[in-house]
Amino acid sequence: MRRVVYFIVSFIIWILLTWPFAEGGQDQTTMDIQVIVAGVFASFVVAILFHEILPKEHHVFLSAKRICWFLFYMPVFFYYVMKANLDVVYRALHPQMPIHPGIVKIKTNLKSDSAITALANSITLTPGTLTVDVTEEGYLYVHWINVKSTHVEEATQLISQKFEFFIERIFE
Repeated sequence: MRRVVYFIVSFIIWILLTWPFAEGGQDQTTMDIQVIVAGVFASFVVAILFHEILPKEHHVFLSAKRICWFLFYMPVFFYYVMKANLDVVYRALHPQMPIHPGIVKIKTNLKSDSAITALANSITLTPGTLTVDVTEEGYLYVHWINVKSTHVEEATQLISQKFEFFIERIFE
């Protein structure tokens, strides 16, 4: 079942990446059979070779509730990415470069591998932070461009709580 789900998801991504199919002055809605065949082949290869490294929680793709939470999460995520971008630009352009870098330890309540991976990636994709390590006990070590607190609870609140609320509803 996982292979079928990953085949379908891969093929949809292929279609979205190769749209429009026709080149030049032709009708932009016609499908080029070579693109479709290549997409089926590539999706088949992805589903066969990579189904073991992709998350076991494939039910995320099948739940309308989880998809709605994902759609709610995206604007929140982009807001915090933009806010962090402006903060990093300010620090880079400031004459004194007010940074206080360091590695902090944060605690997550997420249990599934997919949820922890999504949280780590969300933190890493936010400028100024980089997830360095994840432990079995649910701790993440994060490099932070401007450490505001070294206490686990405070650092967790500042770095990951804004993402955990949504990620928990999407992946767990």
